[in-house]
Amino acid sequence: MLRKFFRDDAIVLRTYKLGEADHIVSMLGRRSGRMRAVAKGVRRTTSKFGARLSPFGHIDAQFIEGRNLHTVTQVVGINLYGRTITADYQRYTAACAISETAERFTPEEHEPSLRIFQLTLGALRALSEGVYAAPLVLDAYLLRGMSASGWAPALDACAICGVAGEHRAFSVAAGGCVCRSCRPAGSAHPSDGAFTLMRALSSGDWRTAHASEQPVRNETSGLVSAHLQWHLERSVRALSYVPRTPLRPMEMENR
Repeated sequence: MLRKFFRDDAIVLRTYKLGEADHIVSMLGRRSGRMRAVAKGVRRTTSKFGARLSPFGHIDAQFIEGRNLHTVTQVVGINLYGRTITADYQRYTAACAISETAERFTPEEHEPSLRIFQLTLGALRALSEGVYAAPLVLDAYLLRGMSASGWAPALDACAICGVAGEHRAFSVAAGGCVCRSCRPAGSAHPSDGAFTLMRALSSGDWRTAHASEQPVRNETSGLVSAHLQWHLERSVRALSYVPRTPLRPMEMENR
């Protein structure tokens, strides 16, 4: 039987051990969508492309198509962001949360999602560069990913009646900010700063986001995480490991 080859550039999301020397690699391809492939022999010291298949890297790869799992035959590293990301615990955990959520944003294998691919690649690049705080990069990714998936939180109009305005209540179940007339029982009442930060992260206003204070960032992260996991109908495990403030050297040693 003829074997079908195909090529795509992809983001390595995570890897799983298979046997004594192989890995199953979960990837997000630009044209192929989310897919899994076997990388044979990558755990051996003689492997030609083991390091290129480390998580968070942007690669160009060739595959043999399989029914459930493809097989990696060639890999060229485009940008191996994992080298710098894994050197910092906060950036590493944020990248893990991004990778796990990228899989949730693409529930069907081999369904291309160029927007999610671009968002994931941009977020990992931003974490590697370290210009912005890792939790800000993570929350921006989650908000934009939810927007691409069709369930971003309403921030400029009531999620229930659609009345425009900067409403002060927020209901995860209702879909975002809600006006005084519509707000359900148990709605949260975030600070003005939290709404401002969510709007800034959604629109790419990094100057405003960077100027935000830590308590506002923590509040915003809680709202974004709650909204995400409500709509996913399951938890994103890696989110609970992301420290919201940079770790001190002593804390790093205890990790």
